[in-house]
Amino acid sequence: GHAQAAAGVGGVIKMVQAMHHGVLPRTLHADVPSSGIDWSAGAVELLTREQPWPETGRARRAGVSSFGASGTNAHVILEAAPEPLPAPGGEPVSGPVPVVLSGRSAEALRAQAGRLLSFLEARADLGPGEVAHALTRRAELEHRGAVVARDRETLVRGLTALASGEPDPAVVSGHTTGRGRPAVLFTGQGSQRPGMGRELYETFPAFAA
Repeated sequence: GHAQAAAGVGGVIKMVQAMHHGVLPRTLHADVPSSGIDWSAGAVELLTREQPWPETGRARRAGVSSFGASGTNAHVILEAAPEPLPAPGGEPVSGPVPVVLSGRSAEALRAQAGRLLSFLEARADLGPGEVAHALTRRAELEHRGAVVARDRETLVRGLTALASGEPDPAVVSGHTTGRGRPAVLFTGQGSQRPGMGRELYETFPAFAA
């Protein structure tokens, strides 16, 4: 059946994928070209088979049309996004960097430190700054440890201590009981000063609710 409100979206998805893979897909259900068009004039032709969409030094572009039964017509021009720039190389760290780990238990935290230590042993090109940045995307679990590393040597020594449960001047560890849910208090009619509405919240349960 007809895609109704989603008509046209299929064409957009199709062309985005074509740009991504560098392929011009075959035109479906058009095996016999319309006799009302002079196909010998100009450079327009039907894609009767899948073809490569080569790089030419210019952005790939495509037009997608959607014609509604009520007379509403839409046309969009898509342009391929530029290639992402390569990630900048690791900059030298001028000061201590906290390399933070976490786990659901003390044993899991030590195991996490051990895995990171093994990974670092195989990647001599990584420094504390790059490792710390990568770990910011990890989940924050209950048991946490941090190695305050000024250089790679400090990081390796701290991870070794954290993995074995031994103390080290560069290691800080602890346990959190959880994190409260965020709440937002709106004063109503705008806020004319910092803390407006705080006394109402502390005094009247109905306002706090």
